[in-house]
Amino acid sequence: MKKTRSAIRIPMPLRYLINLVLILALWFVLYTLIQNGTITNYWSGILITVGINIILATSLNVATGYLGQLPLGHAGFMAVGAYTGGILMKATPAAALLSEGNTAAALPYILLALLLSAVVAGAFGLIIGIPALRLRGDYLAIITLGFGEIIRVILTNIDSVLGFEFTYGAAGLKRIPKFSSFNLVFFCVVFSCMLIHMVMKSRHGRAILSIRENEIASESVGVPTTYYKTFAFVLSAMLAGVAGCLYAGYLGSLYPANFKFMKSIEILVMVVLGGMGSMLGSVLSASVLTILPEALRAFDNYRMVAYSLALVIMMIFRPKGLLGSYDFSMSRMLERALNAVFRPKLRARKGSDGK
Repeated sequence: MKKTRSAIRIPMPLRYLINLVLILALWFVLYTLIQNGTITNYWSGILITVGINIILATSLNVATGYLGQLPLGHAGFMAVGAYTGGILMKATPAAALLSEGNTAAALPYILLALLLSAVVAGAFGLIIGIPALRLRGDYLAIITLGFGEIIRVILTNIDSVLGFEFTYGAAGLKRIPKFSSFNLVFFCVVFSCMLIHMVMKSRHGRAILSIRENEIASESVGVPTTYYKTFAFVLSAMLAGVAGCLYAGYLGSLYPANFKFMKSIEILVMVVLGGMGSMLGSVLSASVLTILPEALRAFDNYRMVAYSLALVIMMIFRPKGLLGSYDFSMSRMLERALNAVFRPKLRARKGSDGK
């Protein structure tokens, strides 16, 4: 650890090592609990859903919280990624390999599906982002909402246009190999959060934040606002495509009705509840809003009332979300603890040396 004039700082390599150790420790604890049956298959499935929703919420937070825009078509990008991954996995021998328990041989197909889902969703994000991001506020929300609905309608009717079965329309794309395990989803969540963190701590992230604060001022000092708005939008769409692919691999069947307008609203609620611009807030809110309805199943007749009431109370007392724009940093907490313990001793030693 390095000492500056008045504070103890943890070197950056050590910070990354601390984060890596904590991530591996969390994975080991959860994986052990799942393996020994403490966490049942039902709740391990809930954890997978939590992970998928975390990716969706943190990816939307890039466009909403960090960039300051209001897109409402996130379910459309999720649908593109889900159908891309599902169609690809059905066309590969992955299903036979997974049924045989040969996960290692199926892994290249799974990674290819995730990659292709991200690329295709990102391409759609680029296509819709270039014209849409010239608009702001309500107009942007309307055009992205329309995009999400267009995607759903296309998925429902494209087979009759093509003349052969491709997405299977309203009947649904079925018999998709179920490849979304806890380990895969966990490390996809880690990768997504790490990627967003690294982007937002770079000069590209500072440019995105400057656009959120004042787009005119950013453009006046040379920030290419159109480029960075499109960049953030495409990154958000790509991660939504990854979440969609995992969603397809978890359910094993897809229906266009799964990606209606309310799905986009559900993801947006997670971002707003956690705090616009707070990654930890998105993680916490996605976890709470996924687990809470399941935990209230004993009160089947009233659980949605309790769920809605909790959201209303939250918005009354914390209108900026659970964490506002605050982002948690374990390294920063350790630095504060070390400074609280050692700085008084250093000051006392320095004072005695001065005397």
